[in-house]
Amino acid sequence: MDLKVNLGKDSYKIYIKQGLLDHILEHIEPLCKGKQVMIISDDQVYSHYGQKLTQQLSQCYRVGQVIIPHGEQSKRFDILPDIYHQLLAFHLTRSDAIIALGGGVIGDLAGFVASTFLRGVQFIQIPTSLLAQVDSSVGGKVAVDLPEGKNLVGAFKHPGAVFIDPLTLKTLDQRYINDGMGEVIKYGCIFDQSLFQQLLSYTSFDDLYQDIDEIIYRCVDLKRIVVEKDLLDFGDRLALNFGHTLGHAIEQYYHYEKYSHGEAISIGMVQLSLIAEKKGLTQKGTANQIKKALDLYHLPSVAHIPTEELKKAMALDKKNINQKLSFVLLKEIGDCFIYPSDLSFIDESREV
Repeated sequence: MDLKVNLGKDSYKIYIKQGLLDHILEHIEPLCKGKQVMIISDDQVYSHYGQKLTQQLSQCYRVGQVIIPHGEQSKRFDILPDIYHQLLAFHLTRSDAIIALGGGVIGDLAGFVASTFLRGVQFIQIPTSLLAQVDSSVGGKVAVDLPEGKNLVGAFKHPGAVFIDPLTLKTLDQRYINDGMGEVIKYGCIFDQSLFQQLLSYTSFDDLYQDIDEIIYRCVDLKRIVVEKDLLDFGDRLALNFGHTLGHAIEQYYHYEKYSHGEAISIGMVQLSLIAEKKGLTQKGTANQIKKALDLYHLPSVAHIPTEELKKAMALDKKNINQKLSFVLLKEIGDCFIYPSDLSFIDESREV
């Protein structure tokens, strides 16, 4: 299965196929016209797939590797100089390419490096986590974190292509399958009630995995539609932030150590919906429906953090424009809307 994100000169294709990594060179060779490629990956992912990718690419390219420790803590602004030095030592040029091999952290970090090194080099995404496959590898948003908050230094850098091999999910810890399901559930909540109901029907991950290609395709297609309408995240694309305004603040509160991204936005989706229900903006019982789905995939729905503490992080959110935030709320499952307000919106709840 494949899709095309139609963005004029920045258009690119997304390929979804089990076993795709075994034949990746035939897809990359037509895209990368330079003589060198640099793989950016983390220690865990590279141990699984790095040698396979390097062996294939070495048939046509001089191949280098930048390997960083896994985890959100590596998506720091202060890690950048060391990566740039490694690219310089490798003599990577503007005609060469960077390949992101990993989950959302690697995709964001490698994409930001590609957008800034030598004022921009070609960039290819090979997402290996469910979260990256259904969401972060598509759309061109790349960034690194500051101590004050997540993704505060970033750019729009569209990949030359995205290659999704669902077989990579078999090497993930179950926690990170569940983490990705937080984003999948989000898509059902904001756009697709039938997808949401489908996710409630599975009794085990084995059952889910039978349909994983189609689930990934559906989520990517939904994101493609939104990105084509709103490239720079000021209109329809804001809907993709459902749960993220609270979720990012929760991640930062715990210094990215307690909750994964998918876990944090899961809490955000439920808690924001509870607040919206109290205000009469969301259909009663919606938060409980979301919680029911999250429970199936062992995702949390409450963090017990004082609201006042989260507001400090939310004040620095990059989507906080002129002291206004665009909260993504649900009328009901599958039907979302944007609700402009300020930080007082979450005062309805003493803790999240």
